[in-house]
Amino acid sequence: MSDSVRGTLQPPFVVAVDQGTGSTKAIALDSAGTVVASAAVPVGQTHPRPGWVEQSGTDIAASVDTAFARIGMTLDQLTEDGARKVVAVGLSTQRESAVLWDRLTGEPLGPVLGWQDRRTRDRAQQLMDDGRGDQVAAITGLPIDPMFSALKFEWLLDAVDPSRERSKSGRVAAGTIDSWLVYRLTGEHRIEAGNASRTQLLDLDAVAWSDELLSLFNVPRPLLPEVMRSNVPTAPLAGPHPFAPGCTISAVLADSHAALFAHGATTPGDVKVTYGTGSSIMGLSSSRGIPAGLVRTLAWHTGAPEYAFEGNILSTGATLIWLADFLAVSPGEVAVLAERAPSDHGVELVPAFAGLGAPWWDEHAQGIITGLTLGTDRAAVARAAVESIVLQIEDVLDAVETDDRLTVRRVFADGGPTMNPWLMQLQADLSQRHIL
Repeated sequence: MSDSVRGTLQPPFVVAVDQGTGSTKAIALDSAGTVVASAAVPVGQTHPRPGWVEQSGTDIAASVDTAFARIGMTLDQLTEDGARKVVAVGLSTQRESAVLWDRLTGEPLGPVLGWQDRRTRDRAQQLMDDGRGDQVAAITGLPIDPMFSALKFEWLLDAVDPSRERSKSGRVAAGTIDSWLVYRLTGEHRIEAGNASRTQLLDLDAVAWSDELLSLFNVPRPLLPEVMRSNVPTAPLAGPHPFAPGCTISAVLADSHAALFAHGATTPGDVKVTYGTGSSIMGLSSSRGIPAGLVRTLAWHTGAPEYAFEGNILSTGATLIWLADFLAVSPGEVAVLAERAPSDHGVELVPAFAGLGAPWWDEHAQGIITGLTLGTDRAAVARAAVESIVLQIEDVLDAVETDDRLTVRRVFADGGPTMNPWLMQLQADLSQRHIL
């Protein structure tokens, strides 16, 4: 690299990390906001039984270490001792996924139960049958559902600490992925407030753990992390890392919340849609009342809590990955096939692989394909799969507008599938809204 290019870099640098379901991505930015380095590390997922979704906490932590190392190497190539000029890290993470670990050894006690995991559906139904739904929703803003962390913590504890003695003594720690990574990187046991709101154990208005819900889900308080504001720096990064001495994690946000923040979607009527493995439709709202089928959540807390409404769709990008595997093609080829099909292909695909999320919250829904004839080809099925993404998102946007106080004017789109202009035009045509 020439000296003139080297001279354009403006240290110090900051690194932003996005730890998602399928990969850990990181970018480094200089003081002018220019992206100067990037890294992406895949993260695996296993499905040991139908409805079970597991990851390795060790692998997730290692993926962040690898991303840091790659960023450091690139910065060192770009400018002398560049990695040591990284002074801060920002972290966004997948949300409801749950992990337990041993405080003494620092090792996970079992797998990470992914946010898509549905093994606790019977327990969720039991709580609903016991009439606990309204109680839980009033405190947390969330319906009782296997997606949220509380049931996952309970299941993991039943497996490794059924008496809860080790948890009560402080030997066992629990957290979402942000908690796990902050612990591994700094030694602190804490959770960012927006992530905490997704556990179904947080009193949303008090922004504090609810003793009532800890009792309901049999989760002892000593194993839980301290709830922190989104912009409170951690202790310095511990252990071997390539960055400057004293480098901290200066801010943490849940991934969907980070997208809302990054879009600057703070005007009433602005909504963001994340197209990922699943999808999150979110907008800020000061109202305690939330339209039926949506949830209330804490967007972020930077001095005062900001609240949001949200609709969670369980399978969008995951639908395309499933179909790609089924057809033995790539997800990109599925999208190409979909564009070839006529709009009147007649096929409908409901991607209820693990029930349906917002606005239906139907735990018992099953995936189906209808309208098949002897003339149905792969392109028609591919288009039905893509249309299932668009239709599910439109269902949530329509649900938002059942509240007379909420009108969706602009939709900010993010996530890998948004790189497909045909998909975005399909969404805009159906929605008749501005998709940005």
